[in-house]
Amino acid sequence: MNRPPGTQVATVNTRAGRLIPASWIATRDSLRERWTALAARERAALTAAALVMGVFLLWSTAIQPAWRTLLEAPGRIDRQGAELQAVQRLAAEAAELRAIAPVARAQASAALQGATARFAGRATLQLQGDRATVAVNGLTGDELREWLAELRSAARAHATEVQLTRGAQGYTGTLVLSLDGSR
Repeated sequence: MNRPPGTQVATVNTRAGRLIPASWIATRDSLRERWTALAARERAALTAAALVMGVFLLWSTAIQPAWRTLLEAPGRIDRQGAELQAVQRLAAEAAELRAIAPVARAQASAALQGATARFAGRATLQLQGDRATVAVNGLTGDELREWLAELRSAARAHATEVQLTRGAQGYTGTLVLSLDGSR
């Protein structure tokens, strides 16, 4: 509010001891005069409209959001319970895999060569220390999944890098496997 210097806003001391600007008091008084000038039927209609608006505001801000939460809660609880069970299964599987004794490097290499040999012409293997690079050409998703599961259990190998593309003949690309047996 921009007022000239030295001017003050007129205020009125109310019964509660609060200071209320005089303009508010004047507005309240003019509204009260208008209200009393209305016919009883108009006052009843305005009261009903105010009541309907009040009920709508109460519903939309307090009751309806809480109601929706109550309705959605059982489904959310079920979904979160299923997610928790899935995470617990994965944790148990990880604990089992950590508990399995590591495989000697020679045994892991032999298991890797044996598992890869069944894909003659569609998979080539190159061993380099504790890493193996396998180039695949035309393996189906099921073959690839079963082969990786076999490597994980027999050779304790796990993929560290995977670059595969899916084509009409199947998956083509390279996989770099770690044979350290630590996972």
